[in-house]
Amino acid sequence: MQKLTRADLYRLEDYAAARPAFRAQVLAHKRNRKVALGAHISLLFEDRLTVQYQIQEMLRIERIFEAAPINEELDAYNPLIPDGSNLKATMLIEFDDVERRKLELERMLRIEDQLTATVAGYPPVKAIADEDMDRSNETKTSAVHFLRFEFSREMIAALLAGAALHFASTHPHCLEQTDVTGETRSALLADFD
Repeated sequence: MQKLTRADLYRLEDYAAARPAFRAQVLAHKRNRKVALGAHISLLFEDRLTVQYQIQEMLRIERIFEAAPINEELDAYNPLIPDGSNLKATMLIEFDDVERRKLELERMLRIEDQLTATVAGYPPVKAIADEDMDRSNETKTSAVHFLRFEFSREMIAALLAGAALHFASTHPHCLEQTDVTGETRSALLADFD
């Protein structure tokens, strides 16, 4: 997938006009790119469209229209676009109750280092987490992490030929596994083109 450039982005006034339709398009697109690991963890798999939306929203909120700050946003978010041999995801840990969330983030310390993707017939691929900066400290994990799952050519060929794909957490306070099927599977496999 090609990285985004300034030429790919709407200017602020054009984005204001296009935003309702673009937002609806992106939200529909994201529905097939979300994988739940239990009730409180979700992986939102990023691609060029989801990253463009994030950048457009940042430019809109912060009223950024000059070249240098736009390039900074591109530099910050382009690494979330898959490179053809990987899947990239934003992991969200969600609890509605603030006190419970605080306790769970303490209990789930380093969960980002205990997530895997498995292609049937191959060993699990461990997530590479937070390459830009560590989001956990000595006492708790963050509610948001950025993950990369790197696959071999053989694994990708097996997936494209129909091999099962699943994601799992091996963290002792969150033992979860989910198979990826249907439209979600198709959407994620498109990231390998």
